[in-house]
Amino acid sequence: QVQLVESGGGLVQAGDSLRLSCAASGRRLSSYGMDWFRQAPGKERELVAAISWSGSSTSYADSVKGRFTISRDNAKNTVYLQMNSLKPEDTAVYYCAAAYSTTLSYRAVDMDYWGQGTQVTVSS
Repeated sequence: QVQLVESGGGLVQAGDSLRLSCAASGRRLSSYGMDWFRQAPGKERELVAAISWSGSSTSYADSVKGRFTISRDNAKNTVYLQMNSLKPEDTAVYYCAAAYSTTLSYRAVDMDYWGQGTQVTVSS
């Protein structure tokens, strides 16, 4: 079992930055691809960013490319999402998720473990 706990969410203004963290316990994350998803009210959960187990490969949703950066520190068993130039449309609950895979995972159905989510609210 892997337990994932997100932190770092909050209320910010448009143009501000936030860094989300996802701390894992139970198993080493080094065997897992890690993703960040988000879900806004009334909308489906969507992939924000993905990173391979080694950190050598990343992928981003078009809506966040150039603004968000996913990274990981396997020694600390933690994954991060640096969010810059935040927009009101980035408002959502952000979830980290883990997939036991050596390749990038893009679909929610492929994820093996989920965190409880952290709220990000961006005011205009």
